[in-house]
Amino acid sequence: MSVWIILGALFAVFIVFAVIHKIDKFKKPARMALISMLTGLLTLILVNVTGYFTGIHLPISLLSVSASVVGGIPGVTAMLALNLFF
Repeated sequence: MSVWIILGALFAVFIVFAVIHKIDKFKKPARMALISMLTGLLTLILVNVTGYFTGIHLPISLLSVSASVVGGIPGVTAMLALNLFF
């Protein structure tokens, strides 16, 4: 998959989040959208960093990064639950 397609998809998610935050009357919707995306990504990284101690590991792939960016903390939690059952 092309890097430009991935960057375009991330930009589209950023725009959607910014519009949602603008509708919710946030003063800085772009910053809130970026924070929403980074929270999910940092949660995925935190799960993998602490995986040495906890034994829980999520593979880093395009799908897992996309799910964590779009879904945030609930997205990472859903991936952990799916990892537990499958």
